[in-house]
Amino acid sequence: MINKENLWFVTLFSLIIVLSIYYISIPDNLLKDITNNTNSNTTEVGNINESSALVALRVEADEETLKEIQTLEDILTDSTKSVIEKNDAYEELQQVNINKGKEEELEKLIKNEFKYDAFVKINGNDISIVISSSEHTPEIANNIIRKVQEKFDTKKYITVKFQ
Repeated sequence: MINKENLWFVTLFSLIIVLSIYYISIPDNLLKDITNNTNSNTTEVGNINESSALVALRVEADEETLKEIQTLEDILTDSTKSVIEKNDAYEELQQVNINKGKEEELEKLIKNEFKYDAFVKINGNDISIVISSSEHTPEIANNIIRKVQEKFDTKKYITVKFQ
């Protein structure tokens, strides 16, 4: 008698075999055309309106976040760690996810309220905001700081930098 796991295995294995045979039987010139079309589409997407400094900051922050999440997940899955260490890692993981959501929310707020592209990084009580704008006045920075502080119950140290 075949159980569900065996049925799934056979189904997925046969799908992989069919796709492998299809890939092998495709002519080389067709594959080159497909990859050329894919490359041309990605270059069109590469033209964005945000400054390259904001993009670089986002990529760097995402890499840091992914590394931190990976180390916390390694702690959670390590059988040699104590329950207290795993609990602390789980709470930190939740805080990382909460901060990531707040950062995105604040970037959307700045975009909607002030019409500026921004990068927001939350680190404990510190919030760093980098704004891509040629015009920069203390009034704009002050309004952004006030609007961001309204989103939090506790006092935060907020810095605004214009690029």
